[in-house]
Amino acid sequence: MSIRFDDRVVIVTGAGNGLGRCHASAFAARGAKVVVNDLGGTGEGQGADMSVAARVASEIRSAGGEAIANTDPVQQGQRIVEQALDEFGRIDVLVNNAGILRDAAFHKMDQAQWDAIYETHLLGSFRTTHAAWTAMRAAGYGRIIMTSSAAGLYGNFGQANYAAAKMGLVGLAYTLAVEGGTRDILTNVIAPVAASRLTASVMPPEVLERIQPEYVTPLVLKLCHENHKGNGEIFEVGGGWISAVRLEQSVGKTFELNDISPEGIDACWNEITDFTNANHRKDVTATMVEIGERIGVSFGMAKQ
Repeated sequence: MSIRFDDRVVIVTGAGNGLGRCHASAFAARGAKVVVNDLGGTGEGQGADMSVAARVASEIRSAGGEAIANTDPVQQGQRIVEQALDEFGRIDVLVNNAGILRDAAFHKMDQAQWDAIYETHLLGSFRTTHAAWTAMRAAGYGRIIMTSSAAGLYGNFGQANYAAAKMGLVGLAYTLAVEGGTRDILTNVIAPVAASRLTASVMPPEVLERIQPEYVTPLVLKLCHENHKGNGEIFEVGGGWISAVRLEQSVGKTFELNDISPEGIDACWNEITDFTNANHRKDVTATMVEIGERIGVSFGMAKQ
C-alpha cells in the first residue's frame, strides 16, 4: 500500500453505516488514527444510538487499527474536532459524510423538512470544517472532502431541500479551495452513488450490489493523501466508475451597450448558448478577467 496515512488523524462524519463506515475502516487499515463520528439516528435524522459509532470504532481496533468513537451531531462540529485534538493532538483529514433524507415534492415540503436537511448537510459540514480549519491552518496542512450528490449537481424531483444543500457544499468547497490552497489545505468534492440506508428502499437489489460503498472509498483515499495536489475538484463516483465534473461557460456574445435588447438577445440565442468551444474557468478571477476583456473594462485582476 503506497497510499498510507501513518500518523495522520482522520475525522469521518456519519461513519456508523454505509459510506462513512467504509471510509473510516479503510483509513484505519492504512495507518490512520480515526475519529468515528455518528449520532446513531435514523435515515431521516431522528433519534440517537450511541452504540453505532462505538461499534465501528471497536471493529477498527479489533482489526489492529486505532479509532475512537464520537456521537456528537455534526451541527456541534466544534465538539467533534475538540475530541480529535484532545485524543490525538492534530487533524489532518476531514471527510464530511453525514447525511439524512427528508424527501417531498416542493409544494408539499414544510419548513421542518427543509431545515433538517440544511442543518445536517450544509450547516453541519460548515461547523465541523470551520472548527477543523484553525488546526489545519496552524499546521499548514489539511485534506477535506465534501460529499455532494448528483441531485445537487443536476436536481431531482422531491429533493429540493437535499439538492440545495448538496450544491451549497460545492460552493463552500470551491471557496475553501481558494482560501486554503496556499497552506496546503485542499478541498475536493465527491458526488457518490452507493448502496446505503438512504438508497436501499429506492433501488433494486441487483443495482445495490453493484454500487457498494467499497467502490467509492478508494477515490476518497486518493484525494486525501498528502501526495495528491488536486484542489477544488468534483468527482462523480460509483460502481467502479469515476468521472471529473466541471462547469462550462459558452463563448457567448458581446453586445454594444446601445444595441442590447430582448429582441437582439432572442435573435442571437443560439450563439449565446452554443457550447461548441466552451471555456472551463477555474476561478472567479479568470471569469472576471474574461468579462473585462469582453466589455472593455478592467476589474483590477490579473490572469492566473
